[in-house]
Amino acid sequence: RERRAEALERLDGVTRERFLRDIYPRRKPVVLTGLELGTCTTKWTIDYLSQAEGSKEVKIHVSAVPQMDFLSKNFVYRTLPFDAFVRRAAEVKHKEYFLTEDEKYYLRSVGEDVRKDIADIRKQFPILAEDVHIPEYFEKEQFFSSVFRISSAGLQLWTHYDVMDNFLIQVTGRKRVVLYSPRDAPYLYLSGTKSEVLDVDNPDMEKYPLFVKAKRYECVLEAGDVLFIPALWFHNVISEEFGVALNVFWKHLPAECYDKTDTYGNKDPMAASRAIQILDRALKTLEELPEEYRDFYARRMVLRIQEKAYRNDYG
Repeated sequence: RERRAEALERLDGVTRERFLRDIYPRRKPVVLTGLELGTCTTKWTIDYLSQAEGSKEVKIHVSAVPQMDFLSKNFVYRTLPFDAFVRRAAEVKHKEYFLTEDEKYYLRSVGEDVRKDIADIRKQFPILAEDVHIPEYFEKEQFFSSVFRISSAGLQLWTHYDVMDNFLIQVTGRKRVVLYSPRDAPYLYLSGTKSEVLDVDNPDMEKYPLFVKAKRYECVLEAGDVLFIPALWFHNVISEEFGVALNVFWKHLPAECYDKTDTYGNKDPMAASRAIQILDRALKTLEELPEEYRDFYARRMVLRIQEKAYRNDYG
Protein backbone atom coordinates (compact mmCIF):
# COMPACT_ATOMS: atom_id res chain seq x y z
CA ARG A 1 0.00 0.00 0.00
CA GLU A 2 1.60 3.27 -1.08
CA ARG A 3 1.60 6.10 1.41
CA ARG A 4 2.36 9.58 0.15
CA ALA A 5 5.72 10.80 1.35
CA GLU A 6 6.48 14.43 1.98
CA ALA A 7 9.65 15.46 0.16
CA LEU A 8 12.22 17.17 2.34
CA GLU A 9 13.06 20.78 1.55
CA ARG A 10 16.31 21.24 -0.41
CA LEU A 11 18.15 24.48 0.28
CA ASP A 12 21.17 25.67 -1.67
CA GLY A 13 24.26 27.41 -0.28
CA VAL A 14 22.97 27.89 3.27
CA THR A 15 25.39 29.89 5.42
CA ARG A 16 26.12 29.00 9.03
CA GLU A 17 24.26 32.14 10.15
CA ARG A 18 21.14 31.28 8.14
CA PHE A 19 21.22 27.66 9.32
CA LEU A 20 21.41 28.67 13.00
CA ARG A 21 18.82 31.44 12.65
CA ASP A 22 16.18 29.96 10.35
CA ILE A 23 16.61 26.19 10.04
CA TYR A 24 18.09 24.77 13.23
CA PRO A 25 15.39 26.09 15.61
CA ARG A 26 12.64 24.38 13.56
CA ARG A 27 14.02 20.92 14.47
CA LYS A 28 13.04 19.44 11.12
CA PRO A 29 15.25 17.56 8.64
CA VAL A 30 16.41 19.44 5.57
CA VAL A 31 18.79 18.73 2.66
CA LEU A 32 21.57 21.29 2.24
CA THR A 33 23.10 21.50 -1.21
CA GLY A 34 26.02 23.41 -2.69
CA LEU A 35 28.14 23.39 0.48
CA GLU A 36 31.94 23.43 0.31
CA LEU A 37 32.94 19.90 1.33
CA GLY A 38 36.54 19.83 0.10
CA THR A 39 38.24 17.69 -2.55
CA CYS A 40 36.61 14.44 -1.32
CA THR A 41 33.67 14.80 -3.74
CA THR A 42 35.96 14.49 -6.77
CA LYS A 43 38.94 12.58 -5.34
CA TRP A 44 37.27 9.65 -3.64
CA THR A 45 37.25 7.13 -6.48
CA ILE A 46 37.52 3.42 -5.70
CA ASP A 47 41.19 3.45 -6.75
CA TYR A 48 42.04 6.47 -4.62
CA LEU A 49 40.23 5.16 -1.53
CA SER A 50 41.96 1.79 -1.87
CA GLN A 51 45.46 3.18 -2.03
CA ALA A 52 45.01 6.17 0.31
CA GLU A 53 44.48 4.14 3.48
CA GLY A 54 46.13 0.95 2.26
CA SER A 55 45.71 -2.45 3.86
CA LYS A 56 44.91 -1.54 7.44
CA GLU A 57 42.29 -3.89 8.88
CA VAL A 58 38.68 -2.76 9.24
CA LYS A 59 35.75 -4.50 10.93
CA ILE A 60 32.71 -4.66 8.67
CA HIS A 61 29.12 -5.91 8.63
CA VAL A 62 28.46 -8.62 6.03
CA SER A 63 24.89 -9.55 5.15
CA ALA A 64 23.50 -12.20 2.79
CA VAL A 65 20.37 -10.07 2.26
CA PRO A 66 20.05 -6.36 1.40
CA GLN A 67 17.88 -5.48 4.42
CA MET A 68 20.08 -5.42 7.49
CA ASP A 69 18.30 -6.04 10.76
CA PHE A 70 20.01 -5.02 13.97
CA LEU A 71 17.34 -6.67 16.14
CA SER A 72 17.60 -10.17 14.67
CA LYS A 73 21.32 -9.62 13.84
CA ASN A 74 20.97 -11.08 10.33
CA PHE A 75 24.59 -10.17 9.52
CA VAL A 76 28.05 -11.20 10.64
CA TYR A 77 31.09 -9.13 11.56
CA ARG A 78 34.22 -9.82 9.55
CA THR A 79 37.63 -8.19 9.18
CA LEU A 80 39.26 -7.25 5.88
CA PRO A 81 42.15 -5.03 4.80
CA PHE A 82 40.63 -1.64 3.90
CA ASP A 83 41.72 -1.74 0.23
CA ALA A 84 40.25 -5.24 -0.27
CA PHE A 85 37.05 -4.19 1.49
CA VAL A 86 36.56 -1.11 -0.76
CA ARG A 87 36.95 -3.20 -3.90
CA ARG A 88 34.55 -5.88 -2.66
CA ALA A 89 31.94 -3.35 -1.52
CA ALA A 90 32.02 -1.77 -5.00
CA GLU A 91 31.35 -5.12 -6.75
CA VAL A 92 27.89 -6.58 -7.34
CA LYS A 93 29.03 -10.21 -7.59
CA HIS A 94 32.03 -11.40 -5.60
CA LYS A 95 34.66 -13.95 -6.56
CA GLU A 96 35.75 -14.00 -2.93
CA TYR A 97 33.06 -13.86 -0.26
CA PHE A 98 32.14 -14.87 3.30
CA LEU A 99 28.46 -15.90 2.93
CA THR A 100 27.17 -15.59 -0.65
CA GLU A 101 28.46 -14.23 -3.95
CA ASP A 102 26.03 -11.29 -3.83
CA GLU A 103 26.49 -10.45 -0.13
CA LYS A 104 26.35 -6.80 0.99
CA TYR A 105 29.02 -4.92 2.92
CA TYR A 106 28.81 -2.06 5.36
CA LEU A 107 31.55 -0.19 7.20
CA ARG A 108 30.73 2.05 10.13
CA SER A 109 34.01 3.36 11.48
CA VAL A 110 34.64 3.01 15.21
CA GLY A 111 37.26 4.19 17.70
CA GLU A 112 40.37 2.13 18.53
CA ASP A 113 38.66 0.80 21.65
CA VAL A 114 34.91 0.78 20.88
CA ARG A 115 34.04 0.87 24.57
CA LYS A 116 36.06 4.03 25.22
CA ASP A 117 36.81 5.82 21.94
CA ILE A 118 34.44 7.61 19.58
CA ALA A 119 34.68 7.40 15.80
CA ASP A 120 36.72 10.31 14.46
CA ILE A 121 37.78 10.28 10.81
CA ARG A 122 40.83 12.39 11.71
CA LYS A 123 42.13 9.57 13.92
CA GLN A 124 40.96 6.44 12.09
CA PHE A 125 41.41 7.68 8.48
CA PRO A 126 43.80 10.64 8.74
CA ILE A 127 44.73 10.72 5.04
CA LEU A 128 41.11 10.79 3.88
CA ALA A 129 40.23 13.32 6.60
CA GLU A 130 42.48 15.87 4.87
CA ASP A 131 40.18 15.79 1.83
CA VAL A 132 37.04 16.67 3.80
CA HIS A 133 35.76 20.04 4.86
CA ILE A 134 33.06 19.46 7.48
CA PRO A 135 30.48 22.28 7.57
CA GLU A 136 31.01 23.70 11.07
CA TYR A 137 27.49 24.80 11.86
CA PHE A 138 27.99 24.06 15.55
CA GLU A 139 30.58 25.05 18.18
CA LYS A 140 33.85 23.10 18.38
CA GLU A 141 33.15 21.89 21.92
CA GLN A 142 29.78 20.46 20.80
CA PHE A 143 31.50 18.03 18.38
CA PHE A 144 30.88 14.40 19.33
CA SER A 145 32.00 12.14 16.47
CA SER A 146 32.63 11.85 12.74
CA VAL A 147 31.63 8.44 11.45
CA PHE A 148 33.03 7.26 8.12
CA ARG A 149 30.62 4.94 6.24
CA ILE A 150 30.89 2.83 3.11
CA SER A 151 27.96 0.77 1.79
CA SER A 152 27.39 -1.73 -1.00
CA ALA A 153 24.77 -0.83 -3.61
CA GLY A 154 21.31 -1.97 -2.48
CA LEU A 155 22.10 -2.13 1.23
CA GLN A 156 19.28 -0.98 3.53
CA LEU A 157 19.88 -0.01 7.15
CA TRP A 158 17.26 -0.52 9.85
CA THR A 159 15.05 2.39 11.01
CA HIS A 160 16.46 3.98 14.17
CA TYR A 161 16.91 7.30 15.96
CA ASP A 162 20.03 8.94 17.39
CA VAL A 163 20.08 11.11 20.49
CA MET A 164 22.33 13.76 18.93
CA ASP A 165 21.88 16.09 15.99
CA ASN A 166 23.85 15.09 12.93
CA PHE A 167 24.80 15.87 9.37
CA LEU A 168 24.81 12.96 6.92
CA ILE A 169 27.32 14.09 4.29
CA GLN A 170 26.94 12.05 1.10
CA VAL A 171 30.39 12.21 -0.51
CA THR A 172 29.94 9.75 -3.40
CA GLY A 173 27.04 7.62 -4.62
CA ARG A 174 23.32 8.05 -4.04
CA LYS A 175 21.17 7.27 -1.01
CA ARG A 176 17.44 7.30 -0.37
CA VAL A 177 16.49 8.30 3.16
CA VAL A 178 13.03 7.81 4.67
CA LEU A 179 12.37 9.68 7.93
CA TYR A 180 9.69 9.76 10.62
CA SER A 181 9.05 12.41 13.25
CA PRO A 182 9.70 11.65 16.96
CA ARG A 183 5.97 12.25 17.36
CA ASP A 184 5.22 9.10 15.42
CA ALA A 185 7.16 6.82 17.77
CA PRO A 186 3.87 5.13 18.90
CA TYR A 187 3.39 3.76 15.35
CA LEU A 188 6.92 2.49 14.74
CA TYR A 189 6.98 -0.64 16.96
CA LEU A 190 10.12 0.29 18.83
CA SER A 191 12.62 -1.97 20.47
CA GLY A 192 15.01 0.44 22.19
CA THR A 193 16.22 2.98 19.60
CA LYS A 194 15.23 0.76 16.66
CA SER A 195 11.98 0.05 14.81
CA GLU A 196 10.89 -3.53 14.15
CA VAL A 197 9.47 -2.47 10.76
CA LEU A 198 12.32 -3.32 8.41
CA ASP A 199 10.61 -3.00 5.07
CA VAL A 200 9.20 0.53 5.18
CA ASP A 201 8.05 0.24 1.53
CA ASN A 202 6.04 -2.97 1.95
CA PRO A 203 5.33 -3.31 5.67
CA ASP A 204 3.51 -6.34 7.06
CA MET A 205 0.23 -4.61 7.95
CA GLU A 206 -1.08 -7.60 9.89
CA LYS A 207 1.94 -7.50 12.15
CA TYR A 208 2.29 -3.68 12.21
CA PRO A 209 -1.22 -2.24 11.68
CA LEU A 210 -0.43 1.16 13.26
CA PHE A 211 2.53 1.80 10.96
CA VAL A 212 0.17 3.27 8.35
CA LYS A 213 -0.36 6.25 10.71
CA ALA A 214 3.32 7.25 10.68
CA LYS A 215 3.92 10.20 8.35
CA ARG A 216 6.71 9.48 5.93
CA TYR A 217 9.28 12.07 4.86
CA GLU A 218 11.72 11.25 2.10
CA CYS A 219 14.74 12.53 0.20
CA VAL A 220 17.35 11.30 -2.25
CA LEU A 221 20.89 12.37 -1.44
CA GLU A 222 23.17 12.85 -4.42
CA ALA A 223 26.94 13.12 -4.08
CA GLY A 224 27.72 16.42 -2.34
CA ASP A 225 24.37 16.70 -0.51
CA VAL A 226 24.20 17.09 3.27
CA LEU A 227 21.15 15.93 5.23
CA PHE A 228 20.50 17.54 8.61
CA ILE A 229 18.88 14.93 10.88
CA PRO A 230 17.76 16.43 14.20
CA ALA A 231 18.06 14.24 17.30
CA LEU A 232 15.20 11.74 17.81
CA TRP A 233 14.10 11.75 14.14
CA PHE A 234 13.85 8.18 12.84
CA HIS A 235 15.64 7.38 9.61
CA ASN A 236 15.93 4.41 7.25
CA VAL A 237 18.66 4.49 4.61
CA ILE A 238 19.04 2.64 1.30
CA SER A 239 22.28 2.97 -0.65
CA GLU A 240 21.05 3.07 -4.24
CA GLU A 241 24.67 2.93 -5.41
CA PHE A 242 28.01 2.02 -3.84
CA GLY A 243 28.80 5.10 -1.82
CA VAL A 244 30.88 6.81 0.79
CA ALA A 245 29.43 9.07 3.46
CA LEU A 246 30.42 10.84 6.63
CA ASN A 247 28.12 11.39 9.60
CA VAL A 248 29.00 14.20 11.96
CA PHE A 249 27.27 14.16 15.35
CA TRP A 250 27.23 17.03 17.82
CA LYS A 251 25.76 17.64 21.25
CA HIS A 252 22.57 19.65 21.09
CA LEU A 253 22.03 19.43 24.89
CA PRO A 254 24.54 20.41 27.60
CA ALA A 255 27.35 17.82 27.73
CA GLU A 256 26.35 16.52 31.18
CA CYS A 257 22.97 15.33 29.84
CA TYR A 258 24.63 12.52 27.86
CA ASP A 259 25.82 9.15 29.10
CA LYS A 260 29.63 9.29 29.47
CA THR A 261 29.94 5.64 28.39
CA ASP A 262 28.17 6.26 25.08
CA THR A 263 30.67 6.03 22.21
CA TYR A 264 28.04 5.54 19.47
CA GLY A 265 25.77 8.48 20.27
CA ASN A 266 22.69 6.29 20.65
CA LYS A 267 22.19 5.91 24.41
CA ASP A 268 19.24 7.88 25.72
CA PRO A 269 20.04 11.01 27.76
CA MET A 270 20.70 10.24 31.44
CA ALA A 271 17.43 11.81 32.68
CA ALA A 272 15.41 9.82 30.10
CA SER A 273 17.07 6.54 31.15
CA ARG A 274 16.35 7.28 34.81
CA ALA A 275 12.72 8.19 34.03
CA ILE A 276 12.20 4.91 32.15
CA GLN A 277 13.69 2.92 35.06
CA ILE A 278 11.34 4.71 37.48
CA LEU A 279 8.38 3.99 35.18
CA ASP A 280 9.33 0.30 35.03
CA ARG A 281 9.38 0.21 38.85
CA ALA A 282 5.97 1.92 38.96
CA LEU A 283 4.51 -0.64 36.55
CA LYS A 284 5.98 -3.46 38.65
CA THR A 285 4.25 -1.95 41.71
CA LEU A 286 0.91 -1.96 39.85
CA GLU A 287 1.24 -5.74 39.52
CA GLU A 288 0.33 -5.98 43.22
CA LEU A 289 -3.25 -5.02 42.28
CA PRO A 290 -5.95 -7.16 40.61
CA GLU A 291 -6.23 -6.75 36.84
CA GLU A 292 -9.27 -4.45 36.92
CA TYR A 293 -7.51 -1.98 39.26
CA ARG A 294 -4.22 -2.29 37.41
CA ASP A 295 -5.96 -1.32 34.16
CA PHE A 296 -7.71 1.66 35.77
CA TYR A 297 -4.58 3.10 37.44
CA ALA A 298 -2.44 2.46 34.36
CA ARG A 299 -4.89 4.55 32.32
CA ARG A 300 -4.71 7.30 34.93
CA MET A 301 -0.91 7.20 34.72
CA VAL A 302 -1.06 7.56 30.93
CA LEU A 303 -3.34 10.60 31.27
CA ARG A 304 -0.98 12.10 33.84
CA ILE A 305 2.00 11.64 31.52
CA GLN A 306 0.12 13.18 28.58
CA GLU A 307 -1.00 16.13 30.69
CA LYS A 308 2.41 16.82 32.26
CA ALA A 309 4.89 15.93 29.53
CA TYR A 310 3.34 15.98 26.06
CA ARG A 311 3.84 19.02 23.83
CA ASN A 312 0.67 20.40 22.35
CA ASP A 313 2.29 22.84 19.92
CA TYR A 314 3.55 20.35 17.32
CA GLY A 315 3.04 21.58 13.78
